[in-house]
Amino acid sequence: MTNSPPSVTGAHGSDEAGVSLLALTRAYLGTVGPILDNLPHSTRGYHTLGAVIRGDHPSQLALATWLGIDRTVMTYLLDDLVAAGLVERQQNPADRRQRKIVATALGTRTWTELQNKVLQAEDELLGALDSQERDIVRELLSRAVTGLPDGGTAWGPGC
Repeated sequence: MTNSPPSVTGAHGSDEAGVSLLALTRAYLGTVGPILDNLPHSTRGYHTLGAVIRGDHPSQLALATWLGIDRTVMTYLLDDLVAAGLVERQQNPADRRQRKIVATALGTRTWTELQNKVLQAEDELLGALDSQERDIVRELLSRAVTGLPDGGTAWGPGC
């Protein structure tokens, strides 16, 4: 007698979202990775820069917590983004003990240019869907992440 997995059906042999999410994640990283290779810390640097631009994180620690990045790793990541002229550490006016991370004009321009390329790559990855369906997928994924118990803050080491 063998322990065989339960039978599942679907376009790719499974009704579980996990199989599709893993395939899309691998394709995403393979496609987007080269676009972001010249950015410090590649994909993780891109998502960190985007979080700085979009978010209102009062400190480096708050940013690290929100992104689910170890605070020691975050220090090195931010050091490299600062050295590249993409972000600055500024004193938080609400708490002088904290340094708030803010994007520079170069950081904002760089991220916007990269975001356009990333969105284009995503559109190609989701090419089996029409434009409206791709927008729906992005919205549904965003809602699914914010519905996680941690609010989507623990992205893990690949981010």
